[in-house]
Amino acid sequence: MAKITGIGGVFLKSRGDGKALAAWYQQHLGLPLEDFGGAVLRWPDDKADDGGLTVWHAADRDSQWFSPSDAPFMINYRVDDLDGMLAQLREAGVVVVGGPESHENGKFAWIMDPDGNKVELWQPMAWDDANEGA
Repeated sequence: MAKITGIGGVFLKSRGDGKALAAWYQQHLGLPLEDFGGAVLRWPDDKADDGGLTVWHAADRDSQWFSPSDAPFMINYRVDDLDGMLAQLREAGVVVVGGPESHENGKFAWIMDPDGNKVELWQPMAWDDANEGA
C-alpha cells in the first residue's frame, strides 16, 4: 500500500499581498526564499537531535488550538534556537501569543503572522520525560 512519508509542502493563500507575506517570513523567521518566491527546506539543514520528523494531526471542529486565528490550519515550523527567535521577534514588534513552553519533545511558542494565521514555533528535542519543564 502506498503511504505518506512526510510533509512535501506548506502552501498559504495570502489574504493580501503574497510577496509581502513571504518577505515577512524571510525577515522575521529566517525563511530562505528562492528566486521563485518560495522556500525549499531540507532535512540535512536541521541539526536537531530528534532524528528529523514532522507531525500531522487533525483537530476537532470545536478545537481552540488555532485561536486566536480563525484559519482552519496552523503550521508548525522547526527552529534551531527558540529563545533567540523569540527575542528577535519581540525586538521587531511581533507579538508572541503563547509560550515558550517546554514539553517532552521540545520547546514551543506561538505567534501571529500579518495575515492573522497562528504560527507554532518548535525547537525539537529527542523525546525524554526529563525535557518537560526544562
